[in-house]
Amino acid sequence: MASPAMAAEGEEPSAIRVLGHPDPEGLLPDQTAPKVVSAISADFITKQAPTLNAFQLVGLLPGANAASTDPYGLSASSSLTLRGLGQDKIGVLMEGAPQNDIGYYYAYPSQFADAENVRQVALSQGNVDLDSPVLGAAGGLLSLSLDDPSAKRGALVNLSLGSYNERRGFVRVDTGTMGDSGLRAFVSYSNNRADNWRGAGFDMRNHVDGKLLKEWGQGNRASLAVSFNSAKTSTYPAPTLADWQAYGRGYNYSQTYTAGDTAYWRFYRAPFRNVYLSAPVHLQLDDRLTLDTTTYLQWGYGNSPYGTQLTTTGNYLGTEPLTQPVSLPGADASGLATVLGNWTGNQFRGGNVTKLVLQAGAHRLTAGLWYDYGNDRVTQSYTSVGADGTPVDEWGYQSKAIKTADGRLLAYENIRTITKAQAFFVADSIALGSQWKIDLGFKGVNIQRNGRNYLPGPQGAVHYDSFAALPRAAVHFRIDDRQQLFANISTSFSAPTEFALYNSYWGGDISTKGTSALKNEYTLSQELGYRYIGPNLSFSLAAFHYHFRNRQVATVINNGGALVNSTINGGGQTSYGLDGEIDWRPAKGVSLYVSGEYLRTRLENDLEVGGDYLPTRGKQAVSSPKFQFGVGSTYDDGLLFGSTALKYLGRQYSTFMNDESIPAYATLDLALGLHLGGLLDGKRTDLRVNAINITNPRVLSGVMSVGFNAQDTVGRNGTVIGASAPAYYIGGGRAFVATLSRAF
Repeated sequence: MASPAMAAEGEEPSAIRVLGHPDPEGLLPDQTAPKVVSAISADFITKQAPTLNAFQLVGLLPGANAASTDPYGLSASSSLTLRGLGQDKIGVLMEGAPQNDIGYYYAYPSQFADAENVRQVALSQGNVDLDSPVLGAAGGLLSLSLDDPSAKRGALVNLSLGSYNERRGFVRVDTGTMGDSGLRAFVSYSNNRADNWRGAGFDMRNHVDGKLLKEWGQGNRASLAVSFNSAKTSTYPAPTLADWQAYGRGYNYSQTYTAGDTAYWRFYRAPFRNVYLSAPVHLQLDDRLTLDTTTYLQWGYGNSPYGTQLTTTGNYLGTEPLTQPVSLPGADASGLATVLGNWTGNQFRGGNVTKLVLQAGAHRLTAGLWYDYGNDRVTQSYTSVGADGTPVDEWGYQSKAIKTADGRLLAYENIRTITKAQAFFVADSIALGSQWKIDLGFKGVNIQRNGRNYLPGPQGAVHYDSFAALPRAAVHFRIDDRQQLFANISTSFSAPTEFALYNSYWGGDISTKGTSALKNEYTLSQELGYRYIGPNLSFSLAAFHYHFRNRQVATVINNGGALVNSTINGGGQTSYGLDGEIDWRPAKGVSLYVSGEYLRTRLENDLEVGGDYLPTRGKQAVSSPKFQFGVGSTYDDGLLFGSTALKYLGRQYSTFMNDESIPAYATLDLALGLHLGGLLDGKRTDLRVNAINITNPRVLSGVMSVGFNAQDTVGRNGTVIGASAPAYYIGGGRAFVATLSRAF
């Protein structure tokens, strides 16, 4: 079966009928949205290694730069950029529910649904649907749709073995339609374990997905999707360029523990548990009026630990000196002890987005509301470790953490933030005859943060409140049954992260002063594109342009030993370029896919650093390769199948001064498999081998922590601005995975 034509939110299904060879790759489903949209479907996903996460799966698509530190996508040390915009600028939805962290806007793909349960991953580069419940998504939207439960009872079992002692099992059970209720459901469980591909340690992941669905009448449907994840994964060390040149892939944590060693691998293994629930409902109220509402909840708790040392005396809590010694198990004669530093997050988030759509003649009117509530508790405490380096408690629970002499929690950071987002949106899609359609829309978004800094010091309560008006417009012209033209103009904004609100203390002094006076990032973007959907050839080409005010660049800083997400104000920026993709199907079961992007960026301001200005005006943006392209191919004759996936990324600057960069590189994945069902009992039985990064290039795959300048630089006012070394992701090594898949 060919992949079904997909329509963007608020769009009517495509009326284009394609006669020719079906697409066995599932990388270019038909689109009619007046914006750039790329997607991968289950046809493509089922040929890939089942361990890959969503960021790795979309790596072939235009503008998608996925940097991963391990071949299996288990580690949280990864990133995704779109058109040079980082993952804090990419909204992520699963079954219509937001997956981004409410405080820092990051999303963590290793926590998402198992690949076997994903029907489609859609990637909108740069333009987010008006009704999407996300914040600060100037880079675009990544949306995962889960497979519907089957109407027939059945089961699926996948067993995988691979390099680095990779062992994965997956089982899914579909209930089929349950009696006269019309309900049907599936539930799945997976267990994944692999040794670290470089250095000591191993990763573990236990995951459960489920979905309950009810359909009735003419198009009415309601579902409940749940995803539970429990994992302990490694944080791989990120080298500077000097570290990389000196040690290469040997830059790792210690394999064995010796007294005083804060780089022991067990100190950098992060445990995390989270639950996501989404309940989308679609009601056809009459032949002209529909109601869509999605209620969602999520909860997560985890620790990003690190090794550090404390002394029994000379400690502070905020700005308060501790006059009584702290009891430190394992302290030496001088009072020094190696401990586990905990950076724990306990987050609850819930919300609802609802819209009404009315078809009134040539007008398709939309009105809706979105409300989101988030409660984020962040604590940086300390836990003792045993004589062999094993932490007493790797989860960082306060009940087992080190206390002051008077029983208070000894903490470097201790904050709670309540974030409320409220939005309304209205739109009108006007059909002018059978060819023209004009879309007009407006979204008003208010974000409010109220927080508390529990550390002794001058700061107590914090508050931030901001409103943004976001108009947009688009036009779509249907030239004929195969050709489309489209153009759009849209706006986006991003509020500063919650981290920017709070003071940080070191040695009893304020090391970083929190502020609520930071300006929002505001983005104006335009696209102009063309699509062709043919029987054997489909392609799209689009030009885009961005202008940013107060460009916020995500980075990672060392916050008392912990690597913490933070933001740098990059001033104004202009970006423009071209995105394109082609899918050619020369014969039945054969497909060739090519994507590419050309990107030019320019910083518009000199950046203020230490009272002077760094001469960055005219430089290129960080993590923004000028050229990138992907080439994918598949073959499937009903017995033998295979695929290739090649991705090339050009040079990426890691500093605003463009005085340090990582060179261009390419990766190649291969797959080869057999459909054995026809040779057995006719039931789906597949055996495949996936080769991940088969050429095994020894490369830096991305920028983890950007810098202002890697070399000492004279500022505009004549002072010398000292260098700061960026840090990088080391690209994952080569891995092979064999998977046996059997349906029952």
